[in-house]
Amino acid sequence: MTATRVAIAGSTGSIGTQTLDVVRAENLRNPGSYTVVALAAGSSTDRVIEQAREFTPSIVAIADESARRTVAAALPGCEVVGQLAAVVGPADVVVNGVVGFAGLDITIETLRAGKRLALANKESLIAAGPVVQPLRSTPGAELVPVDSEHCALHQCLRSSFDSGREVSRLLLTASGGPFRGRSADELAAVTVDAALAHPTWSMGPKITVDSSTLMNKGLEVIEAHELYGTPYDDIDVVVHPQSIIHSMVEFTDGSTIAQLSLPDMRLPIGYALGYPARIGSPFGRIDWSTLTRLDFEEPDRATFRCLDLAYQAGRAGGTAPAWLSAANEVAVDAFLAGTLRWNEIPDVCVGVLAMHDGATPHTVDDVIEADAQARRIARQLLPK
Repeated sequence: MTATRVAIAGSTGSIGTQTLDVVRAENLRNPGSYTVVALAAGSSTDRVIEQAREFTPSIVAIADESARRTVAAALPGCEVVGQLAAVVGPADVVVNGVVGFAGLDITIETLRAGKRLALANKESLIAAGPVVQPLRSTPGAELVPVDSEHCALHQCLRSSFDSGREVSRLLLTASGGPFRGRSADELAAVTVDAALAHPTWSMGPKITVDSSTLMNKGLEVIEAHELYGTPYDDIDVVVHPQSIIHSMVEFTDGSTIAQLSLPDMRLPIGYALGYPARIGSPFGRIDWSTLTRLDFEEPDRATFRCLDLAYQAGRAGGTAPAWLSAANEVAVDAFLAGTLRWNEIPDVCVGVLAMHDGATPHTVDDVIEADAQARRIARQLLPK
């Protein structure tokens, strides 16, 4: 059996480290199933050096120049480079776990090379949808979402003979985050620690804050539209606090197919690594003797305004999703730095979208410029 060659971009982050967990588990169960051929990270030198010594990749890409020199000195037998997208070359499947807009190059290069992209980076597809979409038709290219909700939809849609004609609507589930049920007044002075205390998932700080505002779910709505071509009017969000049902597809005959598992990102990661087959490590297996209830409710759109802002940007199309994604990144960074209140994050996004120029991107440079323009406006809107 030939080992599947895996490259991991963002190897020291939440998705990256859990990908390595899956590789360890699968190689323990079936030795030689996977080999890690490339790692990429920003500046976490100690962690990436430790990973490289364990998995012996041929390439390590480090964005930060100072960190790159440190890593190169510690790994004399490894090629250490500066371009994160260099990890694509030796791989069969590329896991893109880079946070934020920086993941775009890896998405573009993986699809352009006709390889399987295990996509955990929402922003690159959301911001660059018009540019990325044509690359999905590259011979050999596959896009398998690692996000738990879109992985669930991907699995549910496999039950359809003709998803273009048989799907009635997509139902994205949301945990509701740490502030579910609270009013806007109660959320006027929430702390960073409170926003980072997610009730069911362990994620990085940016995506955890996005979950608390429901921006994460709004961006997933845009991503679902881009991934599956489903109209926005046929994509709904339902709050499901247990995070057991990860999403559902309702079909034209009234049937609803759902994907259930305990909250464990290693399941969608393993799904993407093994696709179209399934891996043998049972991450997220449910103990049915202890699962007693599944609850659902409508999201509070008045308090969590970011959800409808995403629908607005998605329907506007063009560079509007890129502008929203960029504005949100700036606002979340300011919140994490203590210079913006939690309930002011949507205010920044509203202000940026109000100034959107209606442009449509045709090249990567167009997307990069749209992102930069939105960031400039967002920074101007931050409190002085």
